[in-house]
Amino acid sequence: MGFFDRGVITDKWSSRILWLTAFGSAVGLYMVMVERQLQNKERQMAEALRAAESGAQDGNQI
Repeated sequence: MGFFDRGVITDKWSSRILWLTAFGSAVGLYMVMVERQLQNKERQMAEALRAAESGAQDGNQI
């Protein structure tokens, strides 16, 4: 009976570890997604600024 009890405890802990690992992976993927969105937003803002600057320079040359 003692052996069986240890098996149940081990199963509970392995299940908890599995859930923690899955949760950690989900959090990691979410953080990567948020970081990429920020990078895309920064890139879009930089491109818009460059376009505005080149448009202003083209306007001054005319």
